[in-house]
Amino acid sequence: MIGKLKGRVDAISADSLIIDVGGVGYEVFCSARTLAALPSPGEAVTLVIETHVREDHIHLYGFADAAEREWFRTLTQVQRVGNRMAISILGVLAPSQIATAITARDTTAFSRISGIGPKLAERIVTELKDKVAALPASEMTFVSVARGKGAKSAAEPSIAEDAVSALLHLGYTRSDAYSAAQNALREAGNNAPLDKVITLSLKELAR
Repeated sequence: MIGKLKGRVDAISADSLIIDVGGVGYEVFCSARTLAALPSPGEAVTLVIETHVREDHIHLYGFADAAEREWFRTLTQVQRVGNRMAISILGVLAPSQIATAITARDTTAFSRISGIGPKLAERIVTELKDKVAALPASEMTFVSVARGKGAKSAAEPSIAEDAVSALLHLGYTRSDAYSAAQNALREAGNNAPLDKVITLSLKELAR
């Protein structure tokens, strides 16, 4: 299996590129974010590769780093999320944004991606919520916004929930509200009063 390709960019299309490695051109499918960050044709490039072999084809999927590839592998474990769908998700959301959306249960972040409806978005969040902390680009200390088990911090779940709820009512997305509340709790401490957490969250969102 091919795990990495190092060569020169030969050509870039809407969903893939050709990498010239010693005179051999490899077609590699990439996310929109990865394609946008590629150097110009003729310049050197190195991509981490996932090889997908079937009876009728061999497809190569390229990633900027191992973290993106690990998220690709994890996303494809979700029922109804195939390789192309996982690439589409990574084209819109960076690994850190995927981690935040899943932990915040922000299904809207996924349902705005072409081909993903509310049911599949809910499935992605539900099936991956227990895997986020172990994946790359998710090293942040998460504060649970759901009551019960799973809290990763000593902060009262109700404070995190109430802060996120208040921010949602002000029109912020769940992912943005969750990230702001996370940062506010880190700054103010786990026992900070709700009004202080909300104030700090608003300052974070205003930056």
